[in-house]
Amino acid sequence: MRLLFIGDIVGKTGRRSLQKYLPELRGKYKFDLIIANGENAAGGAGITEKAFNELRKMGIDVLSGGNHSWDQKDVFNFIDREERLIRPANYPPETTPGNGVVIIEKNDINVAVLNLMGRVFMKPVDCPFRTAEKELVRIKEMADLVIVDFHAEATSEKQAMGWFLDGQVGAVIGTHSHVQTADQRILPGNTAYITDVGMAGLYDSILGVDKDGPLNRFLTQLPCKLEISEGRALFNAVIVELNESSGGAESIERVYEVI
Repeated sequence: MRLLFIGDIVGKTGRRSLQKYLPELRGKYKFDLIIANGENAAGGAGITEKAFNELRKMGIDVLSGGNHSWDQKDVFNFIDREERLIRPANYPPETTPGNGVVIIEKNDINVAVLNLMGRVFMKPVDCPFRTAEKELVRIKEMADLVIVDFHAEATSEKQAMGWFLDGQVGAVIGTHSHVQTADQRILPGNTAYITDVGMAGLYDSILGVDKDGPLNRFLTQLPCKLEISEGRALFNAVIVELNESSGGAESIERVYEVI
């Protein structure tokens, strides 16, 4: 099974990068499954139903989330009925809408996509390691393949999750930093790993937003409005070849394209 995992989609520019480049990439590689992190897809913070539907029409099978999942109030109106939009599973389950894992069928194979969020330099949530352990036990008999989006800040925590889940899942893909790392590898237990897949967003930017806002924040320590303008786009993703029989990964390749 061939998986395309797209980095954090940042605003309209990020969505347009998919419109321009995704058809070409799909035609070349014939992906079986496409996943993207969509927590910044609407205006650079959060996701709306309009943005979700737009991305689904492009052929994205599952959109995952993170700490910005709730930034758009509209999300509360549709996340409970859209199983292809997931949020970190280690939010408190009793009080948080939506689901942290979805199982979909592709090529007669049941694929689980599990979303987790880190705790180092992030807002407090339940333990991602214990949540992963619990969810894997729960879906063991239902899923043939498992893909994990670990939305976290600290590289050490991401690497720890990779080793923790090595041999139990097909891939641990890091998101959140919007900067693609060059450490893609297949771990000894045949789990594909990368610390951060990067982003789909404005290329001449700071993490996908216009440079002036973040620069003013650093220089003045005062709040500044963040904008996303038109311009060249960066498309970051990874392509993972998964073994449908073993549930492990055979290869992982980075995609870095300026459009």
